[in-house]
Amino acid sequence: MGRKNTIFLVLIVALITNEAMAEQHVVGGKQGWDASTDFNSWVSGQTFKVGDQLVFKYSSGLHSVVELGGESEYKNCDLGNTVNSMNSGNDVVKLNKPGTRYFACGTLGHCGQGMKLKITTVSGTSSPASSSSSSSSSSPTSSSVSQCFSSLVFIVALLIVSLLNQF
Repeated sequence: MGRKNTIFLVLIVALITNEAMAEQHVVGGKQGWDASTDFNSWVSGQTFKVGDQLVFKYSSGLHSVVELGGESEYKNCDLGNTVNSMNSGNDVVKLNKPGTRYFACGTLGHCGQGMKLKITTVSGTSSPASSSSSSSSSSPTSSSVSQCFSSLVFIVALLIVSLLNQF
């Protein structure tokens, strides 16, 4: 019975650790989802991995977020056929598979003024160090907190496993 408990706990810890390693990317950094943000520069300093989240922070009513279907819609700011539309002012998008995704502001004219975002998500095995450059608007502390949290979870799990093995 002890061996089954150990295996079960290891599986739970693996799931928790994977979720803890996920990172939240506040789109645009401190400026957020705003017309004055240079999204191309912001993206160049990020590594987006499966499991991470994009967080769009903006003034609700002034902006919105639409997910576009592809490269053509992105390049032409074609908002006529969107995949998803959000307008809460604090929208969260989970990056659940590798590939390229396209986002734009749904407010008339904003996409054409540069309020659009193209991101490529890589499999979860990629490390933040693989980014080509670092940006001052990226948040190194969120990655550090995630790593610290996952280490803490791992230590607690080891303690629990050792206690269960004593019985």
